[in-house]
Amino acid sequence: MSGVDTRNISRDSLFLMAEIRLDGEDGEHRVKVRNLSSGGMMAEGGPSVVRGSNVSIQLRNIGWVEGVIAWVQEERFGIAFSEEIDPGLARGKTIATDHVAPRFTRPIGMLAPDKLADRERLRNI
Repeated sequence: MSGVDTRNISRDSLFLMAEIRLDGEDGEHRVKVRNLSSGGMMAEGGPSVVRGSNVSIQLRNIGWVEGVIAWVQEERFGIAFSEEIDPGLARGKTIATDHVAPRFTRPIGMLAPDKLADRERLRNI
């Protein structure tokens, strides 16, 4: 983001987990997302980060987002995104990638045909 003060951007306070990659390092680290706006976020935990470092963060329902560490304060740090995002997507339900029911489920109320005849064996509660 530019050098313009963006603290007046509305941000959503929330709590969700995300994966972060530090530029030049292998592997991912888990962090807690404390607040999120279209231009950046505050995270807690994970790796030790340095102001000005390039990072990528995977946000629920959004995917990988590039950014720069804007500030660091103890266990918390801010990330300024390279491009704006829609923070409402991360707050929504997880998007399913497979709409087919698993093979081990069956519709509610459907019993195997041989079980229908054995209703007398069912225990009354």
